[in-house]
This record gives sequence, C-alpha cells and structure tokens, in this order.
Amino acid sequence: MPVLFVRHAVAVGRRRWDDDDLVRPLSKRGRRQAGAIADRLAAYPLSAVLSSPAVRCVETVSPLGEAMRLSVERRDELAEGAGREAVDFVRGLLGQTVALCSHGDVIPDLLHVLRAGSTRIEDPLVWPKASAWLVTWDGTHWATASYLAPPQL
Repeated sequence: MPVLFVRHAVAVGRRRWDDDDLVRPLSKRGRRQAGAIADRLAAYPLSAVLSSPAVRCVETVSPLGEAMRLSVERRDELAEGAGREAVDFVRGLLGQTVALCSHGDVIPDLLHVLRAGSTRIEDPLVWPKASAWLVTWDGTHWATASYLAPPQL
C-alpha cells in the first residue's frame, strides 16, 4: 500500500505576497503543475487526499481529489513546521493508500526518518516543488521510497 508524499507546487512568491502566508495561493505555473500531478497520481487507488491547511498545498492536490472523487482533508499535522508531529501522523497511515501534500521542511523530515530505518531509497533525497515520493508499505515496514520528479511543463 503506497503513501504519496507531495511537495506543494509553485506558489506566488513570498516577497510578492502581503497577506498571511497560510493563504498564499499557487501561481499560474503551480496550477498547471497541480493538474499534471493529478494526471500522474490518479492511477493509484487512493482512499484519501490529505493536505497541510496552507492554501498552496490544498490547491496542489485539489485536482487530484476531484479526479478521485475525494475531498481534500486539511491536517494541521502536515503544516509548515510540523516536524515530529508530521512524522507521527504519517506512521498512523500504515496500510492506507493516501496522498498527502506538505512543505519543503516537512517532506525532508519524513524522508530522513525513512532513510534512518530499513526503507530502501535508491534515489537522491530531493524534494523540489511539485515533486512526489512514492513510499510503499510491505505489511511490516516502510519498504521502498521512489522519487517522482516534478512535471515538465
């Protein structure tokens, strides 16, 4: 059963955004990336689509949720800065096939925990915007993690 870790797509730049960072949306490019992410990940039999409450994360996986006829569930455990809370949350997803969207500080926390365990990771640990990691569970442990590069648009 795979879990897909998705880093949010390209958002409007922080320097150009005067409002609360939590409501910073995707850019035009980011919206195109979100559509391409949905096309790529809709092949997996997802039972849930989970997201950081940040608008840029929700917008990244909303097309996927629509394609799968699933509501995007906002989870504080996936918010920017969640750290250990995100790791503990993901451990609770064992046996489920879900996609989760988070940030450039949370995704590496999750990957480093996998790498420290017995998970086989053959790809370099990178997490650019709009990329994903496919992590498989073999019934006893996180078995493999494979990198899915951002869509080329």
